[in-house]
Amino acid sequence: MSDPTSTQLIAAVLFAIAVIHTFSTKYFEHLAHIQPRHAGIWHLLGEVEVVFGFWAMVLMLFMFAINGKQEATSYLNSRDFTEPLFVFVIMVIAGTRPILEFTAFTVRWTARYLPLNQGMAMYFLVLALVPLMGSFITEPAAMTLAALMLRDTLFSKEISTKLKYVTVGVLFVNISIGGTLTPFAAPPVLMVAGKWNWDIWFMISTFGWKAALAVVINAGSAMLLFRHELKHMGQQDSTNTSTVPISMIFVHLVFLTIVVVFAHYPAVFIGAFLFFLGFATAYQRHQNPLILREALLVAFFLGGLVVLGGQQQWWLQPILMNMDETAVYFGATALTAITDNAALTYLGSLVEGLSQEFKVALVAGAVTGGGLTVIANAPNPAGIAILRGKFEEGTIHPLGLLIAALPPTLVAVLAFRVL
Repeated sequence: MSDPTSTQLIAAVLFAIAVIHTFSTKYFEHLAHIQPRHAGIWHLLGEVEVVFGFWAMVLMLFMFAINGKQEATSYLNSRDFTEPLFVFVIMVIAGTRPILEFTAFTVRWTARYLPLNQGMAMYFLVLALVPLMGSFITEPAAMTLAALMLRDTLFSKEISTKLKYVTVGVLFVNISIGGTLTPFAAPPVLMVAGKWNWDIWFMISTFGWKAALAVVINAGSAMLLFRHELKHMGQQDSTNTSTVPISMIFVHLVFLTIVVVFAHYPAVFIGAFLFFLGFATAYQRHQNPLILREALLVAFFLGGLVVLGGQQQWWLQPILMNMDETAVYFGATALTAITDNAALTYLGSLVEGLSQEFKVALVAGAVTGGGLTVIANAPNPAGIAILRGKFEEGTIHPLGLLIAALPPTLVAVLAFRVL
C-alpha cells in the first residue's frame, strides 16, 4: 500500500464520518422533534439522501483550501456521474402512472394463476417477480416500481413495524441479486461485464439461476411468515376508476426502453428525458405528480458517493487484492455494507491477471451484500426515499435495515457458495 496523500487521508476520514452519519439519521430526526427551533437543520442532516452529498461538499472545500481551484475542479471533472444521472432519469420515468399501472396489471394478472390468496400472491410477486424484472429494466427501475407498489398497497394500511422492516430488507437484497441474469442491469456487474467479456449466457449460468432461486426463497419465506397481515394488499383502490390508455402506456414504455438501452450515454438519455418531460406535461391528465424531488435526492446521494468514493482506492484495492477466492467473496460482502458495491467491482476491473474464480467471487460477494445498508447498492436510496414516510418519524433506521437484511443475505450466501 502506497503512502496516502493528505487529501486521501482527509477523504478517508470524511468517508468514515459519512458512513457513521447514515446510521445516525434517526437521531437527527429525533432532534428535529425535540428542538423545533432548529428543526430545519436537523431535518436536513436527518435526510439519508443528503449525507454523502453533504460530506462530499466538505471534501471539496478542503481540496479548494489545500490544493487550490485548479486541482479541485480537475478532480470533479474526472468523476463519472453517469450512474447518478441515469438513476434520476429512470426513477422519474419508472415512477409514472402509466408504467405503474402496466406493472400492477402484470403483477395482478400473474397473481391470479398462483395457488394463493390475492394478498399473499401480490406480496410474493412484488418481492420476487419485480426484482427479477430488474435484470431487464435495470435495478433502479425495478426498485422504484416495487417500492411505489408497496407504498400504495401493503404500506397504505397500518401494519407491524416488523413486517415493514422485513419487507424492505428482503426487497433490497432481492433487487441486488435479482439483476444478475443479464450483464447490463446491476451496477456492480455493469462495471466489469464489458472488460471481462461476460455475456447474458455466462451471467445466467454463473449467477442468474442461483440468484433467482434465492429471490424466490426470500420472498416466499417473508410471505409465509406474515401471511396474516397481507390480506389488504390484494384489494384494488375502488376510488381510482380512471385508467390510462394503452397508447399512453406504450409511449412511456418506449421512453423507458430508450433510457435503458442508452444507459451509458448521458447525452442520449438526458435528451430523451427532456422530450419525456414535455410529453408528460402535454398529457398531465394521465399522470400523477412526477417524483422529481425523490429522484433528485437519490442522484445527490449517489453523486456524493462518487466524489467521496473516488478517493478510497488507496486502501480498498490492497485489501481486496490480498484475498483468495473464498476470502474475497466474504470480504466483498462485508465491504459492500460500507461502500458502494459497484466501486468494489470497478477496483477489481483495474487489476490484470485475475483468475476467473476470483472475478466471480468478487462480483458474487458484491451483489450478496447489496441489501445490508442504504449505501451498499445504487438503487437502495431510491427505495428509502419512496418508503421512509411510512416508518416512524419518517426514517428507516439503518440498524433495523441491517438486521432485517441479514436472513435474506444468508440465503444469497448459501445460493452462491453451496449451489
